[in-house]
Amino acid sequence: MPLYEHVFIARQDISPAQVEGLTETLAKIVTDNGGKIEKSEYWGLRNLQYKIKKNRKGHYSLFNIEAPAAAVQELERQENINEDILRSLTLRVEEHNSEPSPVLSRRDRNDKPRRH
Repeated sequence: MPLYEHVFIARQDISPAQVEGLTETLAKIVTDNGGKIEKSEYWGLRNLQYKIKKNRKGHYSLFNIEAPAAAVQELERQENINEDILRSLTLRVEEHNSEPSPVLSRRDRNDKPRRH
């Protein structure tokens, strides 16, 4: 089956618990259509480069998906209907990386000295 990386951005005014529920709902769409989620990451509330639908921030989440194309199309269709999702992007990849994504790796690293 094809492999995909999928990132979506949810509105800033919903809680992290609501984002978790939204993530579970979207994951269920993929599994109900014959796919599986290999990895799911929540990147947190991050600044947007520019305003999207009057939002300056958004909750970012990543899925590594192994699914047929029909499952991914249904996922994208449901995201377009949902008002809590600002943007999404799906990329087909050759293989998934089992390590944490660079976004999470950078957050864990404390290379910068703090100014006091």
